[in-house]
Parts: sequence; C-alpha cells; structure tokens
Amino acid sequence: MSVASLCAVCESREAERTCDRCGRGVCAQHYDDAFGLCLDCTDSAGSGGPGGPSDPDGTGRDDVDDNVQF
Repeated sequence: MSVASLCAVCESREAERTCDRCGRGVCAQHYDDAFGLCLDCTDSAGSGGPGGPSDPDGTGRDDVDDNVQF
C-alpha cells in the first residue's frame, strides 16, 4: 500500500519527486529536473548557497584558505 504525501512547497499537489539536497518531497511544478533540486533549494543555491555567486570557490564555507576558523 502506498501513501501519497503532499508537496512540501505548495502543500496542495502530490509529491512526485524528492529533492537531492534537502530530501523533501515536492510536486513536478516545484522541482527543477536540470538540477535535481526543489525550487527552494534552487533559489538558495542561486543567491548565495554553495556554488552560488557569493561563493566563488563552491565550498559552501567562508572559512577557507587563511580564514580557517576552529
């Protein structure tokens, strides 16, 4: 028996896919097939998330090179 869940973004459509980053179930409308991410994660990656414009080295960390913090 399969139990359908609702999209974690719109909470109105059936979740058909799973985001590769956050693991939430989302509908096809809120999933970016090109990246394998939900639209929330796609938006955050494009606006400063790991590999985004404010993260040129793509590490997702700001304590690299001479800025290492413990």
